[in-house]
Amino acid sequence: MPFIAGGLGSWSDEAHAGAQLEEPLSAAVRTALSAAVADEAPPKPSFDQEDQRREHERWMQKMGARLQRVKSEAQTREEFLQTVWYESRRAALETSLVLGLIQVESGFRKYAISASGARGYMQVMPFWVRLIGDGEPSRLFHMQTNLRFGCTILRHYL
Repeated sequence: MPFIAGGLGSWSDEAHAGAQLEEPLSAAVRTALSAAVADEAPPKPSFDQEDQRREHERWMQKMGARLQRVKSEAQTREEFLQTVWYESRRAALETSLVLGLIQVESGFRKYAISASGARGYMQVMPFWVRLIGDGEPSRLFHMQTNLRFGCTILRHYL
């Protein structure tokens, strides 16, 4: 996960979202994506083996230290990392990929808005909320909602 180690100080204040365009989705895809973004709080992690729990704790400490400059409040930082960890695994994505995308797209800024209108940590375009959500774009500034949409959409495209 070297993307954070040397790069935290090098991003600009500009939010990115690329050239995302609204594309037609089949009813089946829209239904599957809607179910995937249904907003539930991430559960506390549970592990089958003690070494998995220790690995998760080490990851939380390591990433927490790396993000201290951009997320100075410990509880906010822990909730953010716990949610990134949960949502990336829920979508079968590498956590480092999701953190790298957040770093590039929003600079870890919850309220980032790009020139094209993409919002939040993962720079989700508001049309996604119309297609697979409840139609309320302001919810993209809610941490878990943004991360859930972002991870689900990224998995859809991969």
